[in-house]
Amino acid sequence: MLPKPNERRTMRRFEMRLPATVKLEGQDESEVSTETQNVSARGIYFFLDHAPATGARVEMTVTFPSHITLTEPMRVRFVARVIRVEEPKSKDRVGIAALIEGHEFLSSQVSANLFAAAQ
Repeated sequence: MLPKPNERRTMRRFEMRLPATVKLEGQDESEVSTETQNVSARGIYFFLDHAPATGARVEMTVTFPSHITLTEPMRVRFVARVIRVEEPKSKDRVGIAALIEGHEFLSSQVSANLFAAAQ
């Protein structure tokens, strides 16, 4: 299967609707529940109820279930930068594409803030 002529992605995307939480940098650091649409090694596409600015940094925690990890469910925290915000398809779901800049696998007792570590 040949890539589409306008396709800029170099990594395979995996369609995965997974529960996630998102914190937008500079917005009182409160977490928002969401879901992913797809994930690749370099990016993640998810939904929010409002449009963040392109270039905004986000911290996202995703839980990969055991049928994907083939072991125990695994929580992964990503730091990413918003690279595209799509026009809302409905009044409460804005699609956001973000480039992953770093990640860490979480244990049950992780307390470090990945924003601070990535700066």
